[in-house]
Amino acid sequence: MTMAPKKPRHHRDMLFDSVIALVFILVACVDLCDGATVVDVYRLIQYDMSGVPFGSRLASLNHHAASLHFSPHADLSRTVLLIPLRELNMSFVKEYIAESKPLGGLIILLPRMFSFENKDGTGSNHQDGSKELLKNVLAELEQILIHANLPYPVYFAFEDDNIDAVLTDIKKSDATGQPATATTGGYKFVVSAPEPKKVASPPLTNIQGWLAGLKMDDDTHQLPTIAIVASYDTFGAAPTLSVGSDSNGSGVVALLEVARLFSLLYSNPKTRGQYNLLFGLTSGGPYNYNGTRKWLRSLDQRLRESIDYAICLDSIGSWENELWIHVSKPPENAFIKKILEDFSSVAEELGFKVNLKHKKINISNPRVAWEHEQFSRLRVTAATLSELSTAPELLERTGGLVDSRHFVNEAAIVRSVKLLAESLARHIYGHQGKNVQIFADNSNLAVNPSYVRSWLDVLSQTPRVAPFLSKDDPFVMALKKELEDHTDEVNLQRDVLDGMFTFYDSTRTQLNVYQVASVTFDLLLLLVLGSYLIVLFSFLVITTRGLDDLISLFRRPPSRKVKTA
Repeated sequence: MTMAPKKPRHHRDMLFDSVIALVFILVACVDLCDGATVVDVYRLIQYDMSGVPFGSRLASLNHHAASLHFSPHADLSRTVLLIPLRELNMSFVKEYIAESKPLGGLIILLPRMFSFENKDGTGSNHQDGSKELLKNVLAELEQILIHANLPYPVYFAFEDDNIDAVLTDIKKSDATGQPATATTGGYKFVVSAPEPKKVASPPLTNIQGWLAGLKMDDDTHQLPTIAIVASYDTFGAAPTLSVGSDSNGSGVVALLEVARLFSLLYSNPKTRGQYNLLFGLTSGGPYNYNGTRKWLRSLDQRLRESIDYAICLDSIGSWENELWIHVSKPPENAFIKKILEDFSSVAEELGFKVNLKHKKINISNPRVAWEHEQFSRLRVTAATLSELSTAPELLERTGGLVDSRHFVNEAAIVRSVKLLAESLARHIYGHQGKNVQIFADNSNLAVNPSYVRSWLDVLSQTPRVAPFLSKDDPFVMALKKELEDHTDEVNLQRDVLDGMFTFYDSTRTQLNVYQVASVTFDLLLLLVLGSYLIVLFSFLVITTRGLDDLISLFRRPPSRKVKTA
């Protein structure tokens, strides 16, 4: 059987295929733009409070970039501003937010010292004026942003060589008076992110540990209880950057160290006190201590009534000469006087001062300024130990962007732990008025700075905004395990954040930075390549088919009427 020979392809078909291939190459060349870099970015928090929207309401981004050196008359509605914190003009920010001026997007570049991955400068840095100035600027900016409704994407990123080089090029372009546009080219910032969705049933997880006191053989009454409490979660402008090293990482670290110290005492019946110790790590602190309220209401009524007093720990990691005890009951109250006497005498021996601040609570006002107020509302004596002399406003000083490891002094936490542990011990063992140091330095019961440092490092690298922590989050499980190592009957109390707050997801993504050529350049390239293709095509047709065939390609074919005739 013989096969028919294949017919050779027509020259015109071959030329047509060549032209099509070249056209595809041309389109690819024209549409191609250089990817400059990829940057991790952290979105400004998006939430509703009592139905009122706050924060950044969008996540996706696809605009040209500009710097603060843009033209005064420039239209920024399709522009992303890239602004380093070091160059931030606060009046500009207030103007654009207060007057709701149109803006395509905003990216704030933060110094590396605000990153929880930063390992340098872990001590106190109050002598460095420039760092303190940046801290104050960022604190002011954060409060402005979280209380504004911004109809465009707002992101934070950290300075590095790549993004700094991009910013330098953008500044040069802006300085010429030609901002990046589709006509002039420049840089394009692209964030591909889904539309933010509401966080359904944001979880609250409270962790409770217990050290039982020693009952005498003839004692049938329930032993009195002292509660040591600290809220562990945070709130800030960027949920994935809100680690709260001081507020309230320092309080959590102090609670864990006090639990460790008293577990050593209570492990021996000879040194076990006749007080129960209740340790509570609570959630929902920034939201009127919502988790604390739910935890207290879940306690057995007899246990709640057995509490002599509760000490709440809040922001004790960056103080120098004095601490404050905040109370709701009047200073004349017997328990309040006892607390103040114990703490004041120990503080004096340690070389600093403790002050008392009395603030009545208004039961009809839902605002809870201090954690101890949730105890007071249930008629339980309580106090808050803090470096702050006045209560912060709602969503203020709750472990935001400025609250990094860089600004916390672990020595301050060690002194706070010694104050708390010695004061509790004097009350438990009846050593009031005696200069007896149970937790003396260089003893088996001394405060362990290495333990404090290690847990402070962990907390300073762990964002803890409650709505974005799962109920079995590894960090929550780590806290539970640590309490289990030092206390008994550790359990979790899970609930849901309720009330006025609604949160949205999409908190971290990547920014793609593209360097794009101008349309003028694209058109010129298209013209040059198009001319080249026409000349090449004409040359190939003439050399293979002749000039007549080339001319015939451009002749109009005869009409049907002519053919029919």
